[in-house]
Amino acid sequence: MADAAPLYLGLISGTSADGIDVALVRFAMHPDVVATRTFAYPDNVQAGVVALARNAAAITLDAYGHLDAAIGACFADAALALLRDVGIDAREVAALGSHGQTVCHRPNGPDPFTLQIGDPNVMAERTGIVTVADFRRADLAAGGQGAPLLPALHAAVLADAATSRAILNLGGIANLTLLVPGQPVLGFDTGPANCLLDAWSLRHRGTSRDEGGAWARAGRADAGLLQRLLGDPYFAAPPPKSTGREYFNLDWLDPLLPNRIEPADVQATLLQLSARSIADALRVHAAGVREVYACGGGVHNAALMAALRAELPDAKIDTTAALGLDPDFVEAIGFAWLARARLERTPGNLPTVTGARGPRVLGAVYAPLA
Repeated sequence: MADAAPLYLGLISGTSADGIDVALVRFAMHPDVVATRTFAYPDNVQAGVVALARNAAAITLDAYGHLDAAIGACFADAALALLRDVGIDAREVAALGSHGQTVCHRPNGPDPFTLQIGDPNVMAERTGIVTVADFRRADLAAGGQGAPLLPALHAAVLADAATSRAILNLGGIANLTLLVPGQPVLGFDTGPANCLLDAWSLRHRGTSRDEGGAWARAGRADAGLLQRLLGDPYFAAPPPKSTGREYFNLDWLDPLLPNRIEPADVQATLLQLSARSIADALRVHAAGVREVYACGGGVHNAALMAALRAELPDAKIDTTAALGLDPDFVEAIGFAWLARARLERTPGNLPTVTGARGPRVLGAVYAPLA
């Protein structure tokens, strides 16, 4: 019976840093999602995350330490609030899987690293729940990118033995999982989805939300600018590859802008950049895929979804809701799934995706009691 399966919590704040997604899940043949919620960060915490991601050199060690503890407390409070809402005692939860908040992802170079903050000791102590965190660094230590990690979940629950599919996550960064029957699972970050759109909107409109892509639709994409942006070597690099907001940000964009261009036209161009780079990646690496299921905050950007359909006219483009998973909470469900894998000592990475030397058990366990 599904009700007899253990409960797991999954929590993540993505690269957009716009809040904490929480999912309470049982796992049987298919994830049985008991409850989901999104909790906003306090303004000072969100501002600290954005500042750290944009200019780590300007952050003092004290500020970093306080932010790490504060995010841990925010994650713990979000988990407890969800449990209160559904009337479930924390003692009924087998484990809490916390992705934390990525503030820097540098998977290449002589000393690759990735940094997700949100102290799991604080989470374990405040919730009384076994907490699993630090999911990415074991893969990185094994020569992988440490990302993306969700293709393992996608392959387990969203693949079809007779159909080639792509699962597209539209967070701050876009990433693809390619599920082709008879072939190894592939997955990689294609480049920006929402991060540049949000940052440009915040600069010019005082809000990071371009609701439904309305502002982008008010502008006209600049073909010359689009080609300059697409000329970045990241887009042509072969997988495995991953990236983040520390690469695709306004400091990356500004030197490429023409002297005179309307802000709305830049927004329209950035939207086309997201759609075109995703479509190009599919054309190069999975030309036979005719089903694309999207998840993440970008599914609510109607202009972005329309641009994707225009770029991929022969593909069926839908959201993961069509496959039974709420597109807003696939990542949170994924970190609940990875927490279960850690407790069962099951590998959580896919070497064909990340480039690691082999399968690795991911995450460190923080027990609230000795």
